[in-house]
Amino acid sequence: MAVDGLVSFRSNFGPEQTVERLKAELQARGLTLFAAIDHAAGAADVGLALRPTAVLIFGHAKGGTPLMQAAQTIGIDLPLKALVWQDAAGDTWLSYNDPAWLAERHGVAEQTRTVSANLAAALGAMAKAVTSATA
Repeated sequence: MAVDGLVSFRSNFGPEQTVERLKAELQARGLTLFAAIDHAAGAADVGLALRPTAVLIFGHAKGGTPLMQAAQTIGIDLPLKALVWQDAAGDTWLSYNDPAWLAERHGVAEQTRTVSANLAAALGAMAKAVTSATA
């Protein structure tokens, strides 16, 4: 699966446990969880089937504000989001938008290179901690 700008990690845990691990990791890193959206529950509410699919919206003003100072339009993509989803084979994934891709999308890649790299490193470390059985 290759989607432009999307970073995905296969989880060693099921969808519910991956979501709970992500919530705990966000809290441990001092990030604010703004919302958790259970798309599968929403689908079930209208009589439709959907494999486990949840979005967590999170962030911290220190990380996002420098990007919005460079281009306010990036606010459409902030706060950051992580998608926990289960594929047809039953594997669970944690996916998020690459901050460098977001900066490129909004035309501020050069001036926000350091900020984007720092955010990407933090998101990658967080995703590894959440999805890895050894973390």
